[in-house]
Amino acid sequence: MKVLSYKSKELLPGILLDRESGEFKIFGKSCPVDAFEFYDPIFIWLDEYLLNPLKSTVLDLKLSYFNTVSAKFLLKIMTKMEKLSGLGNDVKIRWFYNEGDDEMEEAGEEFENILKVNFELISFKDETNETENDDYFNDMMDDIM
Repeated sequence: MKVLSYKSKELLPGILLDRESGEFKIFGKSCPVDAFEFYDPIFIWLDEYLLNPLKSTVLDLKLSYFNTVSAKFLLKIMTKMEKLSGLGNDVKIRWFYNEGDDEMEEAGEEFENILKVNFELISFKDETNETENDDYFNDMMDDIM
């Protein structure tokens, strides 16, 4: 399987799904105009991964904003991770939120309450702006590819 990656830009999140490491990342803002079109390749990739997963998988979500439609797609992604966990694999979902961003913290708590999977809420103090944060992850994707 190839690495699936999208750089974050404007209202599209950055995506990094790396089968070799079992590390998956979604970051930035998620407000795609056509969420079905944007997220469909991700679901196809994840379904293929579920057929032959690694023993350990980590999904990092570090979003500064997402709309209601994106919430449904994010939940679907996390539900796939829950399914993987239910099959006996070591799965962890880490929800990063900026210290003081009550809305993102509450969103993470809601997802945690819905899912039966190892779920970790992680607050961080953002001393850079979002663009620099996205650049960090985008550069990391360049290194992998």
